[in-house]
Amino acid sequence: METTVSAAETRSTRIPDQRRILGATLVGSTIEWYDFFIYAQAAGLIFADQFFKPLGRDGTLAQIVSWATLGISFLFRPLGAAIAGHLGDRYGRKMVLAGTLILMGLATALIGVLPTYATIGAAAPVLLILLRILQGFSAGGEWGGAALLAVEHAPARRRGVFGAYPQIGVPLGLAVATTVLLALSAIFGQSAYQDWGWRIPFLLSFVLVAVGLVVRSRVAESPVFEEIRHRASESSAPLGVLLKGHSPVVLRAALIFAGNNAAGYMLIAFMGSYAAKTLKLPQTQVYAAVAIGAVIWTAVTLWSGYLSDRFGRINTFLVGYGLLFVTAWPAWILIDKADITLFAFALAILTLGLGLSYGPQPALYAEMFPRRIRYSGLSVSYALGSILGGAFAPMIAQLLLNKTHGTWSIAIYLMVMSAVSAAALLATPRSIERSAL
Repeated sequence: METTVSAAETRSTRIPDQRRILGATLVGSTIEWYDFFIYAQAAGLIFADQFFKPLGRDGTLAQIVSWATLGISFLFRPLGAAIAGHLGDRYGRKMVLAGTLILMGLATALIGVLPTYATIGAAAPVLLILLRILQGFSAGGEWGGAALLAVEHAPARRRGVFGAYPQIGVPLGLAVATTVLLALSAIFGQSAYQDWGWRIPFLLSFVLVAVGLVVRSRVAESPVFEEIRHRASESSAPLGVLLKGHSPVVLRAALIFAGNNAAGYMLIAFMGSYAAKTLKLPQTQVYAAVAIGAVIWTAVTLWSGYLSDRFGRINTFLVGYGLLFVTAWPAWILIDKADITLFAFALAILTLGLGLSYGPQPALYAEMFPRRIRYSGLSVSYALGSILGGAFAPMIAQLLLNKTHGTWSIAIYLMVMSAVSAAALLATPRSIERSAL
């Protein structure tokens, strides 16, 4: 009788606990990426004039350098990933996630009060870059912890769906960031927004981070970590074990992500800037189109988690990269029509491939690495994939555009990145799918 009651109690409490876990990973991830993306948006539309204007009269070099600051932060993701992964594998996922959220929020809010070049001269871009580096350091440690907290709480047959929840924090963060920017642009007008209104989204980070910390404080530690907490042999020097014995897996995992991240940051940062600055589409309409694309990206990402549970992670990934490959060229043709409806449609079709090649990632990564080094493995692979993919994608796109005077070269770049990631997937043994965590 006691066994029956205990089992019933376990079943009755499992669903609320799972919902709390999914809610915490989603809310925290959304806030973290909101902070990250408002910088990406500002790098395309604000920072060239406010912090780098003296670099050239026509603004081209200033814009390239502004994009470069976006990429510089990615170079510090592996450091954040290595430290957070090492601590997360030894002391727990939950503690590290609180630290990454605080660091991201603090760096973001400080950007909101940072004086511009006109006020303090060369110190302004230097401080901006330093704060961006802190954002990159934080982002490097955030993803692996949120992904593991979700996947390691999941039933074996639902890892894909559970893992997709922290993933949709990325497009949701983009949607929230873009909606805030759209509202502020509409309220204050483009001139006032570019002068001082751009600071408000950064300052909002204080409030959002406080909410995220409260939500995350109410969740339990990962059950997989609890099992190995007292096993010194399994938790000793996880980063060293990763680098010594699993480097080929890390590289393959990084390449799997690179194509998605390149396309993602093209949508997040470059396409909106290109539409507003080069094609002269209204900035508020561009923000609205990006927000719509982010909502579609969110839905497809969650759906792809379900598909990966049913049809396999690798199969779902491959369909996603196939779609990115075949839609890259026509998407840029539509964008170059300089019509806001066609611009929105181009973003929408790209988000189909983006979502399908993003939702299954946490579950696949978790299945690629043993538990004793899993946080380190996920975080470092994700960070390296970001460097290979999205770190300098907007800057590369700008350079290609300046060199070829056509967006066809950017389309080819995205197609090549998709093909590289697909090849890495084909080199991944399918036997790892649904393996015991």
